[in-house]
Amino acid sequence: MTDHAAAPGHSADRPRAARLDRNNVAIVIPALNEALRIREVVEGALAQCPHVIVIDDGSDDGTGERIADLPATVLRHAQRQGKGASLRDGFAEALRRGFLAVVTMDGDGQHAADDIPRLIDSANRHPGHIVIGARLRKRAAQPTYRRLANNFGDWGVAWGTGYQIADSQSGQRLYPAEVMALREVPGEDFVFEAQILMSAAQQLGTRCVSVPIESRYQTQDSDEQFRASHFKPLRDFSRITSHIVLQCLRRGGVPAMYRRIRANPPLIDDPSGEFASAPAKVQANPR
Repeated sequence: MTDHAAAPGHSADRPRAARLDRNNVAIVIPALNEALRIREVVEGALAQCPHVIVIDDGSDDGTGERIADLPATVLRHAQRQGKGASLRDGFAEALRRGFLAVVTMDGDGQHAADDIPRLIDSANRHPGHIVIGARLRKRAAQPTYRRLANNFGDWGVAWGTGYQIADSQSGQRLYPAEVMALREVPGEDFVFEAQILMSAAQQLGTRCVSVPIESRYQTQDSDEQFRASHFKPLRDFSRITSHIVLQCLRRGGVPAMYRRIRANPPLIDDPSGEFASAPAKVQANPR
């Protein structure tokens, strides 16, 4: 591990309701073979927050070398362990250093660092919530199979949370410290990202709020280059779906859960009003 960044310097007994800002929030970036875009991703994140934690998940393309001179913390796995393990390690490092929240970003350049302040602002408007950068803008640029798969995934995750989420599959999220500190969150790879939303709802009563961001994919009208996605819809949604279905069957109460989901539409934080929907009741505890 190389650690160039200083700790935020806040006392351990700081009130949980403290306002989030660029100095008490860390950026966590899981990275597997991201040499193509990792440097610009980290530079963009550093421009928004001085505390960036990169987890190099056993890359063999020089990902770590591309950012070796930047003022970021780099944790390296000797062998690939998956996105779930990378996020767990990033959370543990952020908690060890006393950060009040983290913003997660993928290392492939599909998340804009300019959206980080908007997620932090939303977290201050909705204390204790998980904030999701929902790819609602320019959705036509999103490949059709990804859009359909994401809609299917949103409905599936709702069975584990008890409420609907706009873009539950987005990897750009803000997690408060109490969610990062959850233990025994099952699931590896992309299943972990679905499970932590469900575990937070079931154990802490935590809800998600979605902030509209742009979809960023390689298109005919853009010269931006992205590496092939590590997310494989058929494989990964099968894993996520089977994981959720088993949990639902164990808990029972399927009709009641269906009614609860229908009664709790996605909470979207969009001051512009572009994606304003019918007001959603924010429950302190959706269980």
